[in-house]
Amino acid sequence: MSDANPKQTKEDVHHEVSLAEAVSHVDEEPVGFNQRVFSGTLLWVVAVACVAYSAFHLYVMNIYPLETWAYRLSHIGGGLALGFMIYAAGATRNEDVSKRNLVGDTVLALAAVGVFTGFAMMIAIWYNVMQTGMPAGQPWALRFYGIPLFAGSVLAVMHGWFFTVRLKDRISLADVLLVAATFSAIAYLILFSRQLQLRGGISMALPSDMWAAVTCVVLVVELTRRLAGMALVIIASVFVGYAFLGPWLPGILYHRGYDAKRFFTYIITDNGILSAPIAISSTYIILFVIFAAFLQATRVGEYFVNFAFAAAGHKRGGPAKVAVFASGLMGMINGTSAGNVVATGSLTIPMMKKVGYKPQTAASVEAAASTGGQIMPPIMGAGAFIMAEITGIPYINIVYAGIIPAVIYFLSIFFMVDLAAQKYGMVGLPRADLPKFGKLLKQVYLFTPIIVLIGSLLSGYSVIRCGTLAMVSAAVVSWLTPHRMGPKQLFRALELGARMALQLVAVCATAGIIVGVIALTGIGSRFSAVLLGLAEHSQFLALVFAMLVSIVLGMGMPTTAAYVVAASVMAPGLINLGIEPLTAHFFIFYFAVISAITPPVALAAYAGAALSGSDPLKTSVESFKFGLAAFIVPYMFYLSDEMLLQGSWVDSIHVTATAAVGVYLLSAAVQGWFFDRANNVARIVLLAGGLTMIDAGWLTDVVGVTVGIAVYVYQKGFVRPRDMARGAD
Repeated sequence: MSDANPKQTKEDVHHEVSLAEAVSHVDEEPVGFNQRVFSGTLLWVVAVACVAYSAFHLYVMNIYPLETWAYRLSHIGGGLALGFMIYAAGATRNEDVSKRNLVGDTVLALAAVGVFTGFAMMIAIWYNVMQTGMPAGQPWALRFYGIPLFAGSVLAVMHGWFFTVRLKDRISLADVLLVAATFSAIAYLILFSRQLQLRGGISMALPSDMWAAVTCVVLVVELTRRLAGMALVIIASVFVGYAFLGPWLPGILYHRGYDAKRFFTYIITDNGILSAPIAISSTYIILFVIFAAFLQATRVGEYFVNFAFAAAGHKRGGPAKVAVFASGLMGMINGTSAGNVVATGSLTIPMMKKVGYKPQTAASVEAAASTGGQIMPPIMGAGAFIMAEITGIPYINIVYAGIIPAVIYFLSIFFMVDLAAQKYGMVGLPRADLPKFGKLLKQVYLFTPIIVLIGSLLSGYSVIRCGTLAMVSAAVVSWLTPHRMGPKQLFRALELGARMALQLVAVCATAGIIVGVIALTGIGSRFSAVLLGLAEHSQFLALVFAMLVSIVLGMGMPTTAAYVVAASVMAPGLINLGIEPLTAHFFIFYFAVISAITPPVALAAYAGAALSGSDPLKTSVESFKFGLAAFIVPYMFYLSDEMLLQGSWVDSIHVTATAAVGVYLLSAAVQGWFFDRANNVARIVLLAGGLTMIDAGWLTDVVGVTVGIAVYVYQKGFVRPRDMARGAD
């Protein structure tokens, strides 16, 4: 999944594992029309629908391509329908909450009338088109279609807000209505997709176009609220409000304003909801999410974690180092911060607590390590795909550029963990409690899916072909293990893949709304002009502003959405200042990722806190500390293009080496340990030495290395043995 709402993390772990498994919890009751039996039946329907959703995408991407608009609309519509069906079936509820009264029942009845009237009109429109072709005029169904549908959808949403009836193992009729509304609105948009491409956003748009579009927007925003929290919904609402309030706003915020018909029909085009985020979501993201589900269903993913335990579990601070290695391995295919925390943290956090780590520290290490999964090639949390779509830079070039920054990021976390282990005397796990490395080496063939993925990418195959081959290889290698993939496991993998993709579908669609407003109003170019003025043609100051904007947006938004919005606003200004497009976009993306461990809203840290039982805010502060050394990495590749593999191999190796030394000095300064315990003066000197190595020039390198040697000599000569607290390796 994408970065989940931290308040829902515990429920996600325990109650949203499998829809098919959830059916087994339905109580045995006499057959008849009762809520429990109907809810259980709906769970099976949803499970089958999830499988069909995943299979549909694989079929279209590999065998029978659909027209682009129709495919993207099907992607959104299927995601919305599945999301509301899951809520309708009651599979996600942990306790009974009932606020039923006469007013609520009346609202629900009116919602039903509106939705099903709109649904009936949709059928009438479809029948008319099938019989007579595209109508020349506007028959009654086209004139009034969407008004009752929109009203019914809003009432159904309001019923869920104010008149909640959320009982475990009971259907939610309001959510059933939202499913029907989704089918109606998306069916209209698909039916008239070719005409909408021509008339969307102009005066020729029909009233029915607007009502179908605004209904779709309401449904997208509501599902985003449920799956990703209110932050992104609030930001999207502000942008939508800005589109209408522009004539009354001052300065650069002024624009002439837009009427509802033009705005909403524009938003539903490939300039808005169907723009780059959904283009990527409907192809690369859904493909690799299903691939991750295949690894989980075949238990090949577990091998990665066990391999990391066998390799590093016995080392100083072993489980913490395992978290770093395992998160890097899982990050190749599971590119979400909170998802990575849940996938690896469920194993590493209890182990860290077992060897003496405080719950807060265990969660912090896992959060900081898991966040790096989103910058780990080749998947990079969908960042590489979106960056390629926006910039036009070939995907494989972006993957190459991400290698060294990802390595330096994980090195910085590793240094932090190792120095903390030395400082507090953290030992590793006994070898007897760890998987046998020799035995795991005999199963090294389980790395085949990753090798196939990377090898096929380097061989020049399309990304979709590479992901499909990797998926097939995961199924094939599972036959060499006790967990063979048969029909049941295939069903499970396809179901799980669809469920994992739902949040990203909603988030990318909502991000598309924001992108559409930016494109329609031109606020992005005006904001870039202001950025240039404030920076006074200083690239460094402009980068600082870009860093702050990316972090602030990313604190409350999933990384994918934060990057898309920040890039739309900030990247043009940075490029106009002379910064290379790849560097500008990579800089913004990197800090959007880092925001997952930046307080006060650090989604990855919140997910870790939910697993460890620690305080979320304190965990976010400590995870920020563990990732602090990595904050200089974007400035390193801004000053040295070789870090993005833009120069010779010799220069890239030089830059990597100096960057590694720099983050080690910074890590030592943050942890207060440099071979021995470091006092405040030594920490300040180490900090200065680390910062000098941001620039890869030979002079700054000599200064940084000299500082490190000087502090080492000082430590060895003046720190007394009783101040030392080494840990056993």
